[in-house]
Amino acid sequence: MDDERLQWLLTAPEPWTRYRVLVDLLDRPADDAEVVEARAVLLAHPQVQALVAAAATWGQRPLVRHNDAGHPLYALSTLADFGLRADDPGMATVVAYVLAHWAPEGAWQSLVNVPKAFGGAGEDQWTWLACDAPTLLYALLSFGLDSDPRMPTAVAHLADTVEENGWRCAAAPELGKFKGPGRRTDPCPIANVYALKALSLVPELRDSAAAHAGAEMLLDHWMRRGTWRPFLFGIGGDFRKLKYPFIWYDILHVVEVLSRFPFVWADARFQEMLAVITAQADAQGRYTASSMYRAWQGWSFADKKQPSPWLTFLVLRILKRET
Repeated sequence: MDDERLQWLLTAPEPWTRYRVLVDLLDRPADDAEVVEARAVLLAHPQVQALVAAAATWGQRPLVRHNDAGHPLYALSTLADFGLRADDPGMATVVAYVLAHWAPEGAWQSLVNVPKAFGGAGEDQWTWLACDAPTLLYALLSFGLDSDPRMPTAVAHLADTVEENGWRCAAAPELGKFKGPGRRTDPCPIANVYALKALSLVPELRDSAAAHAGAEMLLDHWMRRGTWRPFLFGIGGDFRKLKYPFIWYDILHVVEVLSRFPFVWADARFQEMLAVITAQADAQGRYTASSMYRAWQGWSFADKKQPSPWLTFLVLRILKRET
């Protein structure tokens, strides 16, 4: 990495960027003085404190559509991306809310409202679907809760629900015939992204049959992008736009998740997707959002006019994983 771009990242007015650059790009240990300072500033930052407060409203309103960028579910996952832990200020309450709802089969639950048209009751209920439970598992593992006695069951449940063509549109038994807008035997692209992201935090599963099946589903979708729209997920111009937080099905989210699995790097399909991302750098090698969520206005990654330190860091971290 060139010194000028690195200096730009390390002097960015975003402690979440500075902290993750030190840890993920420069491999500084947790007790390094600069890391400790950056993390302290991160935790005290008003935008991060606002995210913690938003995450603490978990369970107060149902998840009706899974691309609702303002839902507390994505405050949770973004805090996980930034590197918060369960013992950080304000996080104990957040974590307790999530841990309180666990299904007997092993998945953590969300308050959802599934319309009758999709096999639900049309009422608020605590349950799980393949498009929310893996995100909760990802967040909990990221927060450092891998020693929770329920975690092995949760991880095994996620790995065991994969099919030969990846993760499909699955849901809790009480939802009966629930199914999203697609063929029951098709894989659901976004469910595969979420599931792989959670499994990437379990070292012994990074080369598992489940990981291979999920990765192949996403790579095959890229290869068949002109003809195949499983569960209405297409790959067109919007898919190629750089966007954060990692909420829905877009190229940066998909490539970020796939890059966590070493066996993917030699695949030409993955390299094609990566090239679509790196082609969007400016002359200084910086990246600017080409799409944004209005719920996240005020963050650099939701500014389509100026390069974003956080987006630039995300791309550089992906590239570092190849070495």
